[in-house]
Amino acid sequence: MSTENLPGPISPRDLRVSDAEREHVVGVLQKAIGHGMLSLDEFTVRTDIALAAKTRAELNTVLVDLPGVINREPGSPTAVPPMEFRAVMSSLKREGPWIVPREMTVHNRMGSSEFDFTEAEIGHREVQVKLDVAGGSVELLVPENASCDTDGVTAVAGSVENKVGKGGSGVRFVVTGSVRAGSVTIRRPSYVRIGSLTVRRPWKLSWDT
Repeated sequence: MSTENLPGPISPRDLRVSDAEREHVVGVLQKAIGHGMLSLDEFTVRTDIALAAKTRAELNTVLVDLPGVINREPGSPTAVPPMEFRAVMSSLKREGPWIVPREMTVHNRMGSSEFDFTEAEIGHREVQVKLDVAGGSVELLVPENASCDTDGVTAVAGSVENKVGKGGSGVRFVVTGSVRAGSVTIRRPSYVRIGSLTVRRPWKLSWDT
């Protein structure tokens, strides 16, 4: 039999959903109302979207901003894959008011990756960062009250420097993965005030108004 007309590999997000999966998501939305996470109007709109959804990606859109209700089991219709960042013999930088995903994977090959979370929009209590580093450097600049756990990182001929530690009342960063012949640094910014001028390291200036 010829395979020329057969479809190629399909992402789990593009798989079709069943009526049972749609009904399950509607039940989750009902629980969200009970917890005060959705208004009745929002519930109605999202229910209509869920019942009309054809793929898992479409079905997931009604749940992505509801903490604690997403099923992370692989293959689940509401599972969200990590956001991937790649730097191959190049530089990658995220700073300013960017939106931070709940889970992210950093692939760094002889490159430089910098992630400044201090002004970012973080809608989660915990952010998971998986490292795949072979040469080069990765730097995470986290908010002042954040904490960071790097116990799950394996370093071979490389270094992991966690200047933040596990203590902190804010967002918790959980860093895992591997570092081979590269370096990873997690730290908070430091500030110096000169009159009305505030100097931040890494360098950033601001004035009192």
